[in-house]
Amino acid sequence: MAAKTPSSEEESGLPKLPVPPLRQTLATYLQCMRHLVPEEKFRKSQAIVQRFGAPGGLGETLQQKLLERQEKTANWVSEYWLNDMYLNNRLALPVNSSPAVIFARQHFPGTDDQLRFAASLISGVLSYKALLDSHSIPTDYAKGQLSGQPLCMKQYYGLFSSYRLPGHTQDTLVAQNSSIMPEPEHVIVACCNQIRRPSRSSCSPPDTLAIAQGSFPIFIQKSSQIFPSSHRPPYPPLPDMLWDPVLDQAIETLLGMRAELSGPQRSAAATSALHRRHLSLRVPSDSLSWAFWWTKLGAERRDVWEYWGAWGKMGLPCPVWGSERGSLAWSGTSARAVPASPADSTNRDSLDMIERCICLVCLDAPGGVELSDTHRALQLLHGGGYSKNGANRWYDKSLQFVVGRDGTCGVVCEHSPFDGIVLVQCTEHLLKHMTQSSRKLIRADSVSELPAPRRLRWKCSPEIQGHLASSAENLQRIVKNLDFIVYKFDNYGKTFIKKQKCSPDAFIQVALQLAFYRLHRRLVPTYESASIRRFQEGRVDNIRSATPEALAFVRAMTDHKAAVLASEKLLLLKDAIRAQTAYTVMAITGMAIDNHLLALRELARAMCKEMPEMFMDETYLMSNRFVLSTSQVPTTMEMFCCYGPVVPNGYGACYNPQPETILFCISSFHSCKETSSSKFAKAVEESLIDMRDLCSLPPPAESKPLATKEKAMRPSQEHQP
Repeated sequence: MAAKTPSSEEESGLPKLPVPPLRQTLATYLQCMRHLVPEEKFRKSQAIVQRFGAPGGLGETLQQKLLERQEKTANWVSEYWLNDMYLNNRLALPVNSSPAVIFARQHFPGTDDQLRFAASLISGVLSYKALLDSHSIPTDYAKGQLSGQPLCMKQYYGLFSSYRLPGHTQDTLVAQNSSIMPEPEHVIVACCNQIRRPSRSSCSPPDTLAIAQGSFPIFIQKSSQIFPSSHRPPYPPLPDMLWDPVLDQAIETLLGMRAELSGPQRSAAATSALHRRHLSLRVPSDSLSWAFWWTKLGAERRDVWEYWGAWGKMGLPCPVWGSERGSLAWSGTSARAVPASPADSTNRDSLDMIERCICLVCLDAPGGVELSDTHRALQLLHGGGYSKNGANRWYDKSLQFVVGRDGTCGVVCEHSPFDGIVLVQCTEHLLKHMTQSSRKLIRADSVSELPAPRRLRWKCSPEIQGHLASSAENLQRIVKNLDFIVYKFDNYGKTFIKKQKCSPDAFIQVALQLAFYRLHRRLVPTYESASIRRFQEGRVDNIRSATPEALAFVRAMTDHKAAVLASEKLLLLKDAIRAQTAYTVMAITGMAIDNHLLALRELARAMCKEMPEMFMDETYLMSNRFVLSTSQVPTTMEMFCCYGPVVPNGYGACYNPQPETILFCISSFHSCKETSSSKFAKAVEESLIDMRDLCSLPPPAESKPLATKEKAMRPSQEHQP
């Protein structure tokens, strides 16, 4: 059964996203940028904004069109935002777009244990999907600022039913319960992308080849209960474990394939690749990628789930399908579609199976590195390159669960269908299912009726192989360019911050501003995602953390000549935290500026012959280059999220505040000589310690609130809670 999205009736309890007043947005925009650009440039931009917002001017015309759009649509910005944030982005998905969630390190004594973990994981996936299919997911309620409000649940229904179809200039997000994509009913398992040709006398032992003797996972559903075929430590054993002769048959077939692939055929294996923005896996010279497939037994039978597994090297760059869904063809450096003849549908059929799957499970080989948090995160973000596990992925699919032989496990997410907190909620459900499930396995006679495995075929011309080789080099450049570190700050966590009567998120955001200023002696446009799921089809808006109040604080902390008293620094810190909190409230209530300006720009693009100067102004363009891209992704289980920078000279900073620690994932690019992830992490540590010391000062007998007089003059204070 395909997951049903919430109906309009079910979502009717949520309000529509409001359209902020035009003058308020323009005033806030100028306030956000004034201290980030030179005075002369600001005066020029101020004049442009005034002309745009003048009575009877273009701004008011566009604002009226936007109000009309609000009346006609569930969410006036969702389409514009999705295209601008994701689908128009031409960069490669690994590192640049796809975040990863890293699980606690696992310990797999043998390959069977790795497979059993994967089996249990897929069981959890099917369990969660059953909740989605039956519409049994409980409604989320807001936490933190303005807590308790119900949230839009639509994103959850894209977890297992979405696929990103690539295009020349814009991708398409396809839902599998639409007329284009049938409902998902199988899982893809990718493995063995890095196997080299061993000599017959030195063939690797079975447990190094990702499939070994033993029960291979197969899933049975009966009375809405879904279970793995076997279950061993580190998870509690389940009673009445299922064994069926079909598993022996499947293993024998797989081992036969392995033996065949260890022969001369493997010597000509093509190089793995990343083509433009999606990853491909190495393809043998005979254009075959081994796989096995158990089909669902009839449309009316729901007791056996279709299961799709893979042996060997699988995957190709996804083509752009025309209305007739063509076969793979290539022009220059981009994929294009050509009509496929009925007799030549090999690639189309294989791609169709991947596009329609519930998710991918990637059985990775050992990464060959120390299993620190940093190295495990890198394995999830890019797989270590084509020579390791970098080709064992299919990034256009919404969810890829990685189960590494060395215990590196997690999930890679194609970000366009859903936000990070939705991914975390799903992932925590899966892990709890794996550790707490006590359901009883049930034998199903239909299991032994499953058909024999078949192969997943590809036809790769020399031209395509050439593109794969050049794309592999591109992937390797991405891997080498990423400067990444996982840093755990263990001096204190959110418990201490809450004792200061501060928002932990606002406190950390100010610390990030101080850290950046310490390294670069300036502040820059900063992005922090703010959920707007309080509204129908809400995704996120931006909290602009580089506030004037933050600048005043960081200058006081770093200007040693000014000799600012510690008590005065503390007042400036509290003022910066209040400003950050105020902007957060403004964003989550739909009153922030980024989505509003985006919608006005896109309406102008459609209505005007030329883009208005407002949106061509260098200050506006600079305001959308987020040198510091941040996000709070808290978890209740042992896991963390990470991602890459969004601009070449920027940082990505994802943080997970816990009661006594704060985990940071800091990313940048080696190609930028101005940035350094390790130095930024060190600056974050110093900033958090200094801020703690300020907060720990004994209360003065009488203090002069220096920031109070300035506070009354700032227009943004009307949004203070």
